[in-house]
Amino acid sequence: MEKTREGKNYVITVGRQFGSGGRIIGKQIAQLLGIGYYDKELLMEAANASGMSADLFEAADERTPKFFPSLWPVNLNFAGGYTAGSTPLSDDSIYKAQCQVMRDLVDRSSCVIVGRTADYVLRDHCPMVSVFLHAPIDQRVQRIIERGDCDNRAAAEKKADKINRLRAEYYNFYTDKLWGHAESYDLSIDSSLLGVEGTAQFIADFVKKRLG
Repeated sequence: MEKTREGKNYVITVGRQFGSGGRIIGKQIAQLLGIGYYDKELLMEAANASGMSADLFEAADERTPKFFPSLWPVNLNFAGGYTAGSTPLSDDSIYKAQCQVMRDLVDRSSCVIVGRTADYVLRDHCPMVSVFLHAPIDQRVQRIIERGDCDNRAAAEKKADKINRLRAEYYNFYTDKLWGHAESYDLSIDSSLLGVEGTAQFIADFVKKRLG
């Protein structure tokens, strides 16, 4: 389903707890609907479009700003890149560049975008279904260990707690909603109930009914 019934491009945004399967479920949704998929790929797209280093986007990825944006004025140069004289680029300018890339991506074609406040950025830009994926800690720990992020339960729990806290701070800072709260999304789903394939199919079916 490449467009809505009105012929418009649309986006499915996926918020996720660390270890809930957001990346793989997002990919499967995109495959089921025949549309694009962006997670970490979004960072490279933003770097290429802005002329900034991909390392800057990686370092600031889903992190709240480290200093006040007003201290670091940033201008768009004639070549399309961002410059800040001899001062560091602010996380805020990186965020704005990333937001513009999200708008450009959905203007080109329908897609799935994972994280990075996409649901808020695109809320008035195009037809959208926003999803949040969560799962019990036991299932998340198991997935974290199986994919090699950690080698024991204690480390997996600690990493999950840290990353979820960073994601919540980032989302709550840049939006007027609360990360992970059901009222912030169209769907809030426990991915352990139907598994990866079942959850992806459920969301894809919902999108078809919701957007046509």
